[in-house]
Amino acid sequence: MTHFVLHPQLSMDSALITELDLCSVRLIKDANYPWLILVPSVANISDVIDLSDAHQQILWQESALVSRALKHLFTPDKLNIAALGNMVPQLHLHHIVRYQNDVSWPKPIWGQVPAKAYSDNQLAERIELIKNKIEARSDNDNNNH
Repeated sequence: MTHFVLHPQLSMDSALITELDLCSVRLIKDANYPWLILVPSVANISDVIDLSDAHQQILWQESALVSRALKHLFTPDKLNIAALGNMVPQLHLHHIVRYQNDVSWPKPIWGQVPAKAYSDNQLAERIELIKNKIEARSDNDNNNH
């Protein structure tokens, strides 16, 4: 069995928020948008259909958990979810909060404007905010089963 290793580009472009049962939740280091990725900890996977049926179900459950947290925290006009692998083939699921007044609206975010770096404090605060919301919602979901 091959050991899972995070793609170097994802490691460079994002910061770990928390680990769920299947996926790591990572914040993309672009302050233009609240933007998370879910990365399943499964080696050699590039598409959702490459996951087992059980892992696909967990991925969608974790995506829903993250989506609810983002909607609650940021009240977006639209929450975009996409699995694109043109630049980084390792499966990762984008969750991007969009507002009608954001710098790229209504276009896709890629290639529109340069990434805006978080300060160290902003990055730490954003990670803590999202981590607390995800973990609180995860605890609530576990108590409801």
